[in-house]
Amino acid sequence: MTIEDRDDAYLITHALATDTLSRLRDAETEQVAFRKGLVKLGRICGYEIIDGAMETEYVPVETPLAETTGERVKGLDDVVIINVLRAATPFVEGLLKAFPRAKQGVISAGRDEAAGMTDDGEFPITIDYVKLPEIRPEDTVIVADPMLATGSTMAAVLDHVLDEADDFEDLFVLSAVSAPAGLV
Repeated sequence: MTIEDRDDAYLITHALATDTLSRLRDAETEQVAFRKGLVKLGRICGYEIIDGAMETEYVPVETPLAETTGERVKGLDDVVIINVLRAATPFVEGLLKAFPRAKQGVISAGRDEAAGMTDDGEFPITIDYVKLPEIRPEDTVIVADPMLATGSTMAAVLDHVLDEADDFEDLFVLSAVSAPAGLV
């Protein structure tokens, strides 16, 4: 398994993930390559969530030659992916390749830089739009935003998610790059 536990944060260290992230962070990367890279990273991260956090079960399988036992991932039909608009759209596209039957939600959120910083040195967060599917107790919820800086936008997004659903199987905040302040 390539997910390293860092208290409640996980660092994905898969070689393809680190290679893709390095290409995304390169100032020479053009916009189209960046977007394609973010799709690829989303797919890799989805596979890592499946491998590191979802259980499997053995099931009977009838092959053309004989009956045997196969292994299936439990809960693949019970995933909700929440896209923090707009930056997460290609990231979510990649996640949907790993979770093709996932339900999707959208939250448009961002810093209101025009309002200026508050007394505590933060920008106010504006949430313009929220559309979430029903979140059930068996659902794994993935909130995707490629950049986690101070964490204030994600905190506001999570407040909305938790207002809608207080019971779910698991919750992941997925970002491509995180600043230490956002992980606190």
